[in-house]
Amino acid sequence: MKSPVVKRSIVIAGHKTSVSLEDAFWKGLKDIAGGRDTTLSDLVASIDSERRHGNLSSAIRLFVLDYYRSRASDGQGTLNGPHEMATNRLVPQS
Repeated sequence: MKSPVVKRSIVIAGHKTSVSLEDAFWKGLKDIAGGRDTTLSDLVASIDSERRHGNLSSAIRLFVLDYYRSRASDGQGTLNGPHEMATNRLVPQS
């Protein structure tokens, strides 16, 4: 059985590091970066610089979760409940 966690290399502030995330979080992170007209590396660097504790993968998951929760509560789109996240269809609504 294939693991749902994908390990990818990313450059943050000129340093290469590996981050392990589920596909849904990678997709969500890429969508957020695109919506902010920034690179994935710059967005991850920002998340990294603002985290207080925990590892980078956890900080990214919490960032993506907070982003989509905020959009849903602001009326900028809704998620179709936990099933949508569980099936890796975490996509921003317009």
